[in-house]
Amino acid sequence: MQKLFAVRSLTSSLFKKHSRHAAAAAFSTSLLFDDTQKQEVNLWKLMGDFNLHGITAQEANEGGEEYGGLGLGYLYHCIAMEEISRASGSVGLSYGAHSNLCINQLVRNGTAAQKQKYLPKLISGEHVGALAMSEPNAGSDVVSMKCKADRVDGGYVLNGNKMCTNGPVAQTLVVYAKTDMTARSKGITAFIIEKDMPGFSTAQKLDKLGMRGSDTCELVFENCFVPEENVLGEEGKGVYVMMSGLDLERLVLAAGPLGIMQACLDVVLPYIKQREQFGKPIGEFQFIQGKIADMYTSLQSSRSYVYSAARDCDSGNVNPKDCAGVILCAAERATQVALQAIQCLGGNGYVNEYPTGRLLRDAKLYEIGAGTSEIRRMIIGRELFKEQ
Repeated sequence: MQKLFAVRSLTSSLFKKHSRHAAAAAFSTSLLFDDTQKQEVNLWKLMGDFNLHGITAQEANEGGEEYGGLGLGYLYHCIAMEEISRASGSVGLSYGAHSNLCINQLVRNGTAAQKQKYLPKLISGEHVGALAMSEPNAGSDVVSMKCKADRVDGGYVLNGNKMCTNGPVAQTLVVYAKTDMTARSKGITAFIIEKDMPGFSTAQKLDKLGMRGSDTCELVFENCFVPEENVLGEEGKGVYVMMSGLDLERLVLAAGPLGIMQACLDVVLPYIKQREQFGKPIGEFQFIQGKIADMYTSLQSSRSYVYSAARDCDSGNVNPKDCAGVILCAAERATQVALQAIQCLGGNGYVNEYPTGRLLRDAKLYEIGAGTSEIRRMIIGRELFKEQ
């Protein structure tokens, strides 16, 4: 445990300051995002200025062509995700979709030409990235997707629909489609889609319960031509691209609930010191002390699990059951911590003038997105059974 917190202290001094500068900008407009469902475009550029988008990307390729990445690992990525989510769950979610689901997929699976074309603008924040896997009728059963890609001269023609975080604002998207409708998982191919490709459009933004400042919409493909060089990986090998990235996506996104839990404590601790009942601060009452103790231990145990799994991934040991476990644990605890935060504030916690309601609504998303809690339990159970 001491070693884990020593790592946190070291990374804080080297890196965390930049995350907090970007987080401060996100925090200053977090309520506006929740009300208007709009993000400030300059936030992406600001995070790019602090080198937060390309944490796991190389600085340059072997030929010296610069990408702008930091070449660091997933522990650093988790710390950035946590700090940004502490300020705004919405910005944290969009940041995770951009920096991990899109950029990291290109880093891990892209050709040299694809990396040179797309990474510099994505890493600088000039362009926003996204990943589209789910469909209106294909969520957990992603292999049943209906979006198809027909082979034509020079490329493919895509038809179908997808659901996508960052969809309304993304210029570069990783999209999965079926190149063989009869081959189940072996018929899926990953594509790099550009916003201005003819036949590609976005429907109106979804009006969501939480994460309201993170733009989500349906993507529409109507005879959208995608050149052959925009295949990510190989034709029919999209499920490998997908599955090889899912563990790392779950890991990094698990840091989002950490930030939300910390934000709950940031609200509650000053409040219980200032709020008085029966002639003394409510923080002196044992019931309140018990609640904040539960909140604190939920955060610290989840944080330890996430950081430990991140260090394992950085050393090359990517364990599916732990990548599913960290987000299962952190997500469910974040929802409970947010409920406790509301309870500590009493009636004020139920008033939108305070951020606790937003924190609860934002936290709930992590029990659904990136694989539901039920899917995560299935993964963990399956992996444990296979080990016997």
